[in-house]
Amino acid sequence: MNTKVTELKSRLAEVYDLNMIGALLNWDSSTYMPLDGAPARGRQMGLIARIGHEKMTDPAIGRLLDELHAYEESLPYDSDEASLIRVARREYERAIRVPAAFMAKLQEHIAETFDVWTRARPANDFKRVQGMLEKTVDLSRQLASYFPGYQHIIDPLISYSDYGMKAADIRAIFADLRNQLLPLIKTITSQDDMDDGFLHQPYSTEKQLAFGLDVIKLYGYDFNRGRQDLTHHPYTTKFSLSDVRITTRVKENDLCEALFGTLHESGHAIYEQGINLAYEGTPLASGASSGVHESQSRTWENLIGRSRGFWEFFYPKLKEMFPTQLSSISVDRYYRAINKVQRSLIRTDADEVTYNLHPIIRFDLELRMLEGTLEVRDLPQAWDERYANDIGITPPNDRDGVLQDVHWYSGIIGGAFQGYTLGNIMSAQFYAEAVKAHPEINEQIASGEFTTLSAWLKQAIYQHGAKFTADELLHRVTGQGLSIEPYVTYLKNKYSSIYKLG
Repeated sequence: MNTKVTELKSRLAEVYDLNMIGALLNWDSSTYMPLDGAPARGRQMGLIARIGHEKMTDPAIGRLLDELHAYEESLPYDSDEASLIRVARREYERAIRVPAAFMAKLQEHIAETFDVWTRARPANDFKRVQGMLEKTVDLSRQLASYFPGYQHIIDPLISYSDYGMKAADIRAIFADLRNQLLPLIKTITSQDDMDDGFLHQPYSTEKQLAFGLDVIKLYGYDFNRGRQDLTHHPYTTKFSLSDVRITTRVKENDLCEALFGTLHESGHAIYEQGINLAYEGTPLASGASSGVHESQSRTWENLIGRSRGFWEFFYPKLKEMFPTQLSSISVDRYYRAINKVQRSLIRTDADEVTYNLHPIIRFDLELRMLEGTLEVRDLPQAWDERYANDIGITPPNDRDGVLQDVHWYSGIIGGAFQGYTLGNIMSAQFYAEAVKAHPEINEQIASGEFTTLSAWLKQAIYQHGAKFTADELLHRVTGQGLSIEPYVTYLKNKYSSIYKLG
């Protein structure tokens, strides 16, 4: 069996490396690629996708998995080898349903669409990308069609990023969460507007970036195994467990954009850097799900980065870096301003209380597009109507409306947005367990010390990579499945204090 496991790992390593080459090409297209390089880059990414898919669907991998089945069952479920075989089988059985030629066509289309979006959004020109998006919907439906028997057409697409979750589950969770959030939002936003104007003065790009980097070094982001670059829409990417990169964008008149974007992306990267290095080159060398991944980015961005204790330590340093802008601003006023609750247009800039309405809207629109009850040409209007109804604000243009998020223009339609809210929910569950195990964590954060929390997260979550599904991981760490109660309690406690609610 050892020989067969070794052969399986060797074959999987080829697939892994091809996927990482594709990620490198994608990262370059988002950061440094010349404007006219897009057509060739699309062909290259399509070629890599096709070769990688052909390698993954090689019948030899299927035979090895069959031959290893009895061996897998003889091992403990959570052993590394049993987990490798189990997860590899899941990936293989999914991959063999989809033709390699289709994966190449899909990847080439995605690369082309992303390039068009980078021009369409600044120009506020949805029609420029409308046809591309219509084709993306068609290709997404086609991808789902390779997995017959689903309850909803989006279910197999969700499975790519949040395995085990279905539209029915997510709809129920989102409806419950929305019902609990709307009264809180109404109560808070009915108060006098909190003054946060000082956050929107000129702030040096270089200093903003430098401050964020200083913070994430203390968080534990290893710059020997990573770097940060500028891009259109911040994200994290990986070329190996020892090369995990983050990107950000900066607005000189907004102190929060780059800072909290950096903290967010570092959470993703620290997770990847914490995976057991022995999993390199295998399907285990990734996060458990998009929801679990988002739980970590939101932990480091919000539960830590927007906490009062965090700023007791870091605010004097920020004030020293920007004395002109912040000399008259107290830490209390700063803390309240960065946690201001307001009805806003941009998901990535949204406060914690209103944030989840943004993914919920997007998820609902995805369902309608895939069901065929919403045509792409009508998407801008549907978007604006949902924002007016749910958030109480109407986008003045498509740039800050339907064009604002890169996801539909750099991937399939369906399966991307639910992870953000699932991650928020999980973040509170995981963090509550960390503090239960180490009550000193909050006090340490106020001293700029994160090693206890980092060590606990690595032991409980990070090291396991993709060994467990999100549900399995939640049960292992918290003793229960997904629950919105810790998250809602966290929000109510924090914002009742900030807004002096009864």
